[in-house]
Amino acid sequence: MKNIFLLLSFFSIITPICSQELVKSPESFGPVPTQKQVDWQEMEFYAFVHFSLNTFTNKEWGYGDESPQLFNPTNLDVRQWARIAKEAGMKGIILVAKHHDGFCLWPSAYTERSVKNSPWKKGKGDLVKELAAACKEYDLKLGLYLSPWDRNHAEYGKPEYITYFRNQLKELFTNYGDVFEMWFDGANGGDGYYGGANETRKINTLEYYNWDETYKLIYKTAPKTLVWGVGPSEARWIGNEEGRAGKTNWSLLRQKEELAGKVHYTEFMSGHVDGEKWVPGEADVSIRPGWFYHAVEDDKVRSLDEMVDIYYESIGRNANLLLNLPVDKRGLVHENDKARLKELVAVIKEDFKTELLASSKVTADNSRGNSNEFTAKNVTDGNKETYWATDDNVKTASIVFDFEKPTAINRILLQEYIKLGQRVKVFTVEAKIEGHWKTIANETTIGYKRILRIDRVIASVLKINITDSKASIVISNIQAYNAPTFVRTPEIQRDKNGNVSMKSEEGNNIYYTIDGSDPSVKSTLYKDVFKYNKAVQIKAIEVNKNEKISSAVITAKYGISKEKWKVITASNGDMNLVNRIIDGNPITDWSFRSDSNNQSQEVVIDMGAILKITGFTYVPRQVGNNLNLISKYEFYTSLDNIKWTIQSQGEFSNIKNNPIEQVKTFAETKARYLRFAAKSTEGKGQTFSISEINVIEK
Repeated sequence: MKNIFLLLSFFSIITPICSQELVKSPESFGPVPTQKQVDWQEMEFYAFVHFSLNTFTNKEWGYGDESPQLFNPTNLDVRQWARIAKEAGMKGIILVAKHHDGFCLWPSAYTERSVKNSPWKKGKGDLVKELAAACKEYDLKLGLYLSPWDRNHAEYGKPEYITYFRNQLKELFTNYGDVFEMWFDGANGGDGYYGGANETRKINTLEYYNWDETYKLIYKTAPKTLVWGVGPSEARWIGNEEGRAGKTNWSLLRQKEELAGKVHYTEFMSGHVDGEKWVPGEADVSIRPGWFYHAVEDDKVRSLDEMVDIYYESIGRNANLLLNLPVDKRGLVHENDKARLKELVAVIKEDFKTELLASSKVTADNSRGNSNEFTAKNVTDGNKETYWATDDNVKTASIVFDFEKPTAINRILLQEYIKLGQRVKVFTVEAKIEGHWKTIANETTIGYKRILRIDRVIASVLKINITDSKASIVISNIQAYNAPTFVRTPEIQRDKNGNVSMKSEEGNNIYYTIDGSDPSVKSTLYKDVFKYNKAVQIKAIEVNKNEKISSAVITAKYGISKEKWKVITASNGDMNLVNRIIDGNPITDWSFRSDSNNQSQEVVIDMGAILKITGFTYVPRQVGNNLNLISKYEFYTSLDNIKWTIQSQGEFSNIKNNPIEQVKTFAETKARYLRFAAKSTEGKGQTFSISEINVIEK
């Protein structure tokens, strides 16, 4: 009897083990990421740093003729950059080692156009080396940007330049340790200085660089480096410079078609459901309007509202977030940028402070072979290598979370086990509220990470329904949170006549100041439109009356109103609509057409009084698919509408990818009349559009 008992005991132990061994793991489906891509996606959030000659010339794109002697930061501290990135929870820094003007932040052996011929550290400095050391000190990964386009190099457009370009890649990969990402900008070919030859050089981006061979060189020299951007890249641009992925976002791309020039960049926001290669998206955006530092943008740092939205619409939509911090002339991240980043981090930390599903009872209507290895409980165990999986060919299923008591929820985070591919096409979320089921979300893709912001509900049960999947369902993590109420800043507008209006969410109050001080609930309560046609800085907050919570402060700066402004003359266009360019409303615009590709078009404006100005701004069309963007311009001023002085001319760099207000500054001058000439459009079209022309007053 004793032996029989032992035998039965033995079988009772091994039987479950044997039965579990019979349950096979799901097979991968479709394209899957390499381990390098998985590691990259797990970084989620890292910094971009634009700092070069453009910082000192106040440009976005250098032409290539700027002297290296201009590069002379007064208090450069790369450890400050690294410290700020680390405190923000970033995992790395990508440095723009060479931008389009060809100036190198390391002492390249292949050119004299580098820090070795600048006053900084008497030509003995190496910014890439310093940042590599700072990243190592703060446990950050180093990434590098090397512009394929070089507006200075005499051989650009010829085979000799490719040798130069690859030699510089070798320098960067062999002298500074591991590089987690190599960033190749898509801007290639155009006008430049080119060693003294002021001309336009056209290339075929897909063919000129021979990307296949260039990538072989990279992988041979730096196998740990992920390559982003043009060519057969391992990660893709998200299709805009706003830091926002599509609500549907596949980590897949029809890259063969893309390399053949058959994929429009707007498709990058969502990827391709039928893509043959794993190419996840990276959302890049600057914390300011421009990528390089401009003092005039010190008060134009993106609002906290916008930064929070960017976080949720990048990382929360299956993309990595690359946030640019433009370093100033001192060589430091500016105080305003640092403060806004700190505010963003504080909000995100509070939003994800307490996870709510770990203590719930988790069940699913299908788990693979009813095995404990693939049970629904795996989605709450905190282990990224375990997952809930359904049986083969089961493409619809529900997973349910039962709470001990009704629980407030307004954030839901989901992750697929992407090592086996991206599968989920459609899912819904239901909550049982006071005994009744309510659908609270209808969504599409998940991928590496999806975060839903929903209206707060008090739920006794939460249910996730996968309603369509490419293959069996494989989910590694589901979490829920109750984030604090976030109060958005109010909208502030002032029209041509100086009428100031503000808008808040229904039921909230707005308090504002016009003396430069920060507002509080003791400040002036906004009740209705008021007139203020003098130069003013308006600061406002929005307050939730129920919870007594206020928004961040929003600041709006205005010069003297355009009440006296008139358009005197204008080129071809509907003259009944021309005043739209001075109406104070950036949504309205005016278009005018050139008779030929070589003919510039212009408008002349009378400001009605002599003003001291230090610059102007051009706001391009903001609505529509064809924005008719002006790429090159001339700007003149006059006191009498007879004698004109040119104050600024050149290009609106990168306007195609960043069609925001373009700011140009110059030495202080007195003016009553303005003449803005549009010399050419982006894409060389014949139609020009203007939403608004403004001046920067002393």
